[in-house]
Amino acid sequence: MTRHLVRRAANLPEQPYDELGYRRRELVGEGDGSTHTGFGLCGIRPDGRVAAHVHSYEESFHVLYGAVILDVPEGAYLLEEGDYGLLPAGVPHAWRGAGDRGGRWADMLAPVPRARYGYDTQPVPALPARDPVRIDVRDPRTRSFGHFEAAQMDPGKQSQDLLAVSASMRTALLVYSGITVKMMVDSDLGAVASTMFMVQYAPDGAAGTHDHPFEETYLFLEGEADAVFDGERYRLGPGDCAWAGAGCVHGFANAGQGPLRWLETQAPQPPPRHSYRFTRDWEYLREALES
Repeated sequence: MTRHLVRRAANLPEQPYDELGYRRRELVGEGDGSTHTGFGLCGIRPDGRVAAHVHSYEESFHVLYGAVILDVPEGAYLLEEGDYGLLPAGVPHAWRGAGDRGGRWADMLAPVPRARYGYDTQPVPALPARDPVRIDVRDPRTRSFGHFEAAQMDPGKQSQDLLAVSASMRTALLVYSGITVKMMVDSDLGAVASTMFMVQYAPDGAAGTHDHPFEETYLFLEGEADAVFDGERYRLGPGDCAWAGAGCVHGFANAGQGPLRWLETQAPQPPPRHSYRFTRDWEYLREALES
């Protein structure tokens, strides 16, 4: 038996801030049967902070709204909407609010934090207070960060003269059957336990039912999706979140007239071969053998 879950945005009450002005809503975690995925939505007030700490897991993030300051041993970075990055296991870091709105981001924690080990987090001495700088994807000192904009999902805007900053394999797109994929956090960025990427479906985009030897999470950002997880069907829209455990047979189709877009994570990282097992292919083989 496999597991999946769906969390509706409309059914998620507002999460209160803690005494330091920080909040995190867990959307996927150990209590859901996950082994490799801790996925949540974080928020911080302009005057909020999270004291310096380390994790025994890998942390990836994508800023959804506003701005936030990330302090790490190398420096302080001002992260704004569209920025993403990676915090390897054991790296000290702290968060601070920024601007007049604060910030909101999605985080991916892999493997899943365990309650019986204090959620695999330990406080550490405070990091030096420094003025934050913006990330620059051309600067090798900020090699653990990147920036995403919706226009990057357009294959026609990938030429050198149209890219705002730099053309490299980090800007590459995978395009197939009405589906566009833009990698964000992966082994090229230094991740070892998970991936994070953006997926966009054209109005006729669809992926037939399939499963994986890893867990996937989907945070829907734009449009509407018809989704199936182990035979159960859902209509999913902005703010909804879904998770498919290893072996869960799932598929998607764009249910609207415009683009469908979501943030996706995988953990552990896919193997180099046989990471997708499509129902259609194995049904074809069965029918071919029977005939």
